[in-house]
Amino acid sequence: MPRIAVARLWFEGNSFTPVPTGMEAFRSREWLAGAADLAAQAGTGTELGGLCAFLAARPGWQAALLRATSAQPGGPIAAAVLDAWLAEVEQGLRAGAPWDGVYLSLHGACVAEHEPAADLAIIRRVRALIGDTPLVASFDFHGNMAPEIATLLDGASVYRSYPHVDMAETADRALQLLERRMAGERLHGAIVKLPCVLHSFHMRSAGGPMAEVWAEAAVLRHGPVLEAAPFGGFAWSDTPHAGPCGMAWATDPVAAREAATAIAEAIAARRARFAVTLPSPEAALATALAAPAGLVALLDPADNPLSGGVADTPGLLRTLVAAGPPVETVFAFLHDPVAVGQAREAGEGATRRFTLCARTTDAFGPPVPLEATVERLTDGRFVNDGPMERGMKVDLGPTCVLRAGLLRVIVTTRKEAAVDPAFFALHGVDLRATRLLANKAKNHFRAAFAERCAAIVECDCPGPAALDLAALPFRHVKRTMLAPAEALP
Repeated sequence: MPRIAVARLWFEGNSFTPVPTGMEAFRSREWLAGAADLAAQAGTGTELGGLCAFLAARPGWQAALLRATSAQPGGPIAAAVLDAWLAEVEQGLRAGAPWDGVYLSLHGACVAEHEPAADLAIIRRVRALIGDTPLVASFDFHGNMAPEIATLLDGASVYRSYPHVDMAETADRALQLLERRMAGERLHGAIVKLPCVLHSFHMRSAGGPMAEVWAEAAVLRHGPVLEAAPFGGFAWSDTPHAGPCGMAWATDPVAAREAATAIAEAIAARRARFAVTLPSPEAALATALAAPAGLVALLDPADNPLSGGVADTPGLLRTLVAAGPPVETVFAFLHDPVAVGQAREAGEGATRRFTLCARTTDAFGPPVPLEATVERLTDGRFVNDGPMERGMKVDLGPTCVLRAGLLRVIVTTRKEAAVDPAFFALHGVDLRATRLLANKAKNHFRAAFAERCAAIVECDCPGPAALDLAALPFRHVKRTMLAPAEALP
């Protein structure tokens, strides 16, 4: 009866977010271990949901969930958090040894205060502990992948969609590679990097340059090549391994190298098409209000929580307050426990003057004063409708909805991206009656809202995930990698 160990640390680190990500961010979102916690993930659109389905199809298998945790993208993980997770996983691996295989659910763009390449450090530690035991991993498409990872693992898979709606399927693919390796088949991996950092705006799988790369990768998956896929990289992780790459796994080492190289070359040939320019928030607002009838989204990607934003920068909200849009407008969202506490103290129906934004830092602009009525208070709990992370329980902590004329502002205690319809249902927002939805979001928002919106307009505001990479204080990434987009040789 095969026995496998499972551990998960899913976190995308923004090196320019001013606040480290501490233990509370992980415990409040996902902190799981043991058989009961694993069973509760069955049917969810997550890696652990994929693991449950894989095990259900193999009744003879056993899996021990050592520790699974994730947090919304943010500042580098506090050193103590990473060290504690590693210590718990290593203890579990030792206690349950020998294992027939090990599966790691990772991100690929994890950075910690003391470790700019945390995923690589984790894989090295696990490999050193388990020796020749088969080891596979799954990754987010935005991983900044070190080529060494292909020499440490026995197999790996990566999301093939952006927005990421194939998390469960990615886990299944990685586990199928583990099954083959446990049966005695030798697999060979290759990761081929490109010397550049790319923005992810034009990396969606529904169309555009990266969709074309995914299509080329699919053609490569035949014969000895079992897995072939691109990584787009995560532009705001300051790591020595930043940037896009091609990855492949095959029964033949030459085939793996050739497939990974072909994917990297496909990205390089399209480099100029990944460039992006965005309008100011004022210009973007005018464009949004002139859009066809229906719901229109106005997005602020520089403070997108799923890019490590703080959900606290003032640029877009200040523009809305100053303009006073003449339509029903929802602003989602601000991460501000102080404002939520003030609203709860005042009570529903009360009107008071709030000071919003710049609570975490005023580096991106001063606060925004707003006289508003407390329209709604909630406990902040809901279950994702999906398709992204379908079925996952979300806890925002206590929240409030503030209304100032036609503008409503959603404020939360915890930072969880507003990319699921259930987020808005919780706050009493009827999207059919809403004209303008201003959101700190980017591509993941489109998974559930592309078909709901008559138009989606993005703007350029100051924030931790700002458009101008050259203005950021990178230490591990060469400045030449941030050069204007052009085809690579």
